[in-house]
Amino acid sequence: MPKKPAKPAPASDAPLVTSRQGVSDRILRVGKDVYEDIVKKLRKPSLRFPIRSLANVKYDPKNGYFEIRGKTATRTLSYNTVKTFAQSMRLLATTKKDLLDKNDIAGKREIYYNSKSWGECRFDEQPESDTLLDDMEAMLGVNREQIGYIPEERGGDVAGPLTVIDQNPSSGEEVRINCARLGTGAWSIPSRVEHLGFECKAKFILVIETSSLFQRLVHHRYYETANCVLISMSGVPTRACRRFIRRLADDRNLPVLVFTDGDPYGYCNIYRTLKVGSGQAAHINKFFCVPQAHYLGVTPQDIIDYDLEDATHPLEEVDIKRARDAMKNDPFIKHHKEWQDALNQMLKMGVRIEQQAFAKHGLNYVLDTYLPAKIKKGKFLP
Repeated sequence: MPKKPAKPAPASDAPLVTSRQGVSDRILRVGKDVYEDIVKKLRKPSLRFPIRSLANVKYDPKNGYFEIRGKTATRTLSYNTVKTFAQSMRLLATTKKDLLDKNDIAGKREIYYNSKSWGECRFDEQPESDTLLDDMEAMLGVNREQIGYIPEERGGDVAGPLTVIDQNPSSGEEVRINCARLGTGAWSIPSRVEHLGFECKAKFILVIETSSLFQRLVHHRYYETANCVLISMSGVPTRACRRFIRRLADDRNLPVLVFTDGDPYGYCNIYRTLKVGSGQAAHINKFFCVPQAHYLGVTPQDIIDYDLEDATHPLEEVDIKRARDAMKNDPFIKHHKEWQDALNQMLKMGVRIEQQAFAKHGLNYVLDTYLPAKIKKGKFLP
């Protein structure tokens, strides 16, 4: 059984959530600076954004996530940038007036269509508005869910001994969801999770990559046997899913174990993104990473230990490239020798393995034998 930390992390370690008024004030300051540059200082105004890439992040194990370095990009008003600059300012204005001031929400697709009323500075394609929305988020130093932008994708599914305390958006009335009493189903994580409260007696959180394995564990009520909260990611976890796991783990002081396919994508994309974040979202990783997460499996060594050599698949060129790139360029992988050894072992074996491979030994082998043994052993990758 994974051990809990000796004591809860200090509240100061949790990322602070900026109030709507605080974000509104930041937007007003940006507008004021642009106005003063034009009217008072008689110079071309500029907007400055952090560069969002893996090359502009550092991994500090003390903080536990990718932090953005100091490199920035500047957008200065000129003949060539006038439309993009105008779009940036209009997006800031819309965010303040239509979302923050009115306590409303909007999807990224809605913002794209809303711009059709902006005249000459409307967006021609949604990737344009998506990029500027990411720029605005980075410039203001907040995650966009805090200011009313909701993601289009689902957040993930939850089952187990957890009561989520939500509220009716119209009346403010408390709504309690018991995630252990949903029959054969599970509770879906909403797009915004900052307001949620938790009551939980579980000993740990088990995060699972595939929906099919999650459903098997729920069907057999594995969360009762292991006394854990089960969360399905269905691939790379969404921002809402990652934030929910982080908030639950912090709030209830719970260890987090992650169970993915045994391949470079599961290791270097799905797990790495959950634990320390990504280069593209370096400006907000502190909100969405789960530093307390550890990797349970499937590891290359599991293939040997559980006699699964004939249940594997050959590595493809994209797998090999992803593994080698991670060992060369990923600050998290480069920091942890355990992960370098695991990737080298996988490359030497030349195979990848899926979570469902344990079905070779029986459909319920994964929950009757593999998970209990790995959890009891308590040895996980960082």
